[in-house]
Parts: sequence; structure tokens; C-alpha cells
Amino acid sequence: MGNTIRTTKTTPEINITSWQSGHRSDFLAVLDNYPDPDISQPIFHVGEKLRVISDEGGWWRARSLTTGQENYIPEKCVAKVYHGWLFEGLGREKAEELLLLPNTRIGSFMIRKSETTKGLYSLSVRHVQVKHYRIFRLPNNWYYISPRQTFQCLEDLVNHYSEVADGLCCILTTPCLTQHMSSNEVRNQETRNQETPVVMRSKTFSWKDRQRSNEDDSDIVDMLGIEDSGLSFGLRNSISSYLALTGETDSYTNNRKQKSRSVILRNKFESPFIYHENRS
Repeated sequence: MGNTIRTTKTTPEINITSWQSGHRSDFLAVLDNYPDPDISQPIFHVGEKLRVISDEGGWWRARSLTTGQENYIPEKCVAKVYHGWLFEGLGREKAEELLLLPNTRIGSFMIRKSETTKGLYSLSVRHVQVKHYRIFRLPNNWYYISPRQTFQCLEDLVNHYSEVADGLCCILTTPCLTQHMSSNEVRNQETRNQETPVVMRSKTFSWKDRQRSNEDDSDIVDMLGIEDSGLSFGLRNSISSYLALTGETDSYTNNRKQKSRSVILRNKFESPFIYHENRS
């Protein structure tokens, strides 16, 4: 059995800018249903986003972010996507097809390598129709669509036109395929966004935080007479003892009497009703 020689892939021409060099593509965008529907049921569909598992030399082993299914797909059927909006490996027609997919809103965009002029890029924007704008590059490697506004890198260009249309058909809103989210992605995003329920507890009484005054003492006495004040029976008794030493006995005693209950017992051998006052 012969040895298999794997060729080393050269750096794509699009990696000429310093801000992109060394960055791995964010994901792969499927350009054609694969396999062809005439051959068998497609595994991957147009517009799906794939996460790369490995490069198999002309083929990608990838996992669908839509279905979670893992399989192989040829390089010609996908485009590499950097920074979410820089597409490598598709032309004008495929750009329009992706931008016109359902759920793609006005202002969705992508930047791609120009088909007609080597070394230049094109900005494609979803509007009523898909509009295309050529991005020129100056000798100093700055970029522009209109000569009156130049940018040091494509990221600056995207940021600018995301804030103001400045001659474009509309402002840039979201990168292409952003709305093309899978049920798995939506579920994962909702799970990440779910916050841990907050358990509220009533504020506990802190004796040290209380400023001693006649007004505060009366508030404390009123609280001691409340059964569900959050203070234990033993703590209430301790506080009442302390208040007794400071001259608040009468107020608390009167409050306790108001909370006492009477229990009615019926005795058939003696008087019809006997009242026993329960002071516990």
C-alpha cells in the first residue's frame, strides 16, 4: 500500500491584512445542498453554518450548527467566514442567494473578494434588492468606497457604515447568516441567557445597627409583639429582659397582654363555661 502524501495548503490571498492574519475562520457557510438532492437526501443545506473539525485535504469534516450532524463536505461547497462578515470563496450570485434567504433582514451584509479585480473586495448589502459596492485599496493599504472617506482596515469600514449609511442604500445591521440560527443555537443561547433565580429573604434584625433612642425603642417593642417578626421566642425574651432594665417593661408587657388568647373549655359536671386565660 502506497504512502498518502498530504499537501500543505498555502495561505489564501485574502489573508494579506494584518488584522486577519493568523485567525482561523469563524465557521463555514454552506453554498450548495450536499449531497445534491438528485442523488440523495442532503446532509447540509444552503445557508447552514458549519464548525470545522478537521481539514481532510479538499474536504472538510464539519459539524452543523443547525442540526448538530457531523459529516464530510467538499471545499467547493462551502465558504470560509472570518469575523462573521468576511466571506472567502463565493461570487456575486452566491452572495445574493445567501442574503436573500428567509429571515434575513434589511441591512444584512457581507464583504467578499472581488471577482473582477484582483486584490479588491466587494460589500454586498441586503435592501429591497441586494446592492454591491466595490471596496478600493490605496497604495498605503487603506480602504474606501467613496474617496472622501478612507479607512485603515476593513473593520473600521464596517464600523463606520454600521453607524451611518453615508451614501450606501442603508446602514449595515448584521452580518449575513446571523438570523439563520438553528434550534440548537437558539436553545443554547436561551440557556446562557437564563439567570439563576434570585431568592429574596426578609431583612434580619441587627441589634448593633440600631441607634438607641426613644423612637427606635418603641419600634423594637412593637416588633417584639409580632409573632412573625423573624425573631425567635428566646431572642424576643432576651430583648424584652434588656428593655425591662432600660425602662421599657410596661410598654412590652401591655403588648404581650394584647397578644394573649383565651381558651374556652366546656365541663358538663360544673358550670357551663370555664374561661382559662392562656398566657404562654
